[in-house]
Amino acid sequence: MRHSTRNPALQENAKNLKQNMTLAEQRLWYHLRGKRLNGIKFRRQQTIGSYIADFVSMEYKLIIELDGGQHAEQIAYDNARTEFLNNQGYRVVRFWNNEVLQNTKAVLEQILKYCGSDCPPP
Repeated sequence: MRHSTRNPALQENAKNLKQNMTLAEQRLWYHLRGKRLNGIKFRRQQTIGSYIADFVSMEYKLIIELDGGQHAEQIAYDNARTEFLNNQGYRVVRFWNNEVLQNTKAVLEQILKYCGSDCPPP
């Protein structure tokens, strides 16, 4: 049996984030959910340690973060968070919300490259 030390407040926050996704998160999730991107399984708003990752592929240890304008003010927090996640074996990739909204296909192609798959997205 696996011992779980879940943080109820963090779990509730992740649930709220799932219910209130930004337009960019909705657009990307549409392409990632249900293994739509070359059969790669992604989870959204996944807790890892005391952080919540926007999207994560456990198989490829890849975390995808979408950033809006607010991230310019929290560089120190983001750096500490990324360092923690890197130390857990994850690669953290960041995209700006407007990148996802204006050039979704290029973002999906980059995600595939990080997963080691050069196949074009379906």
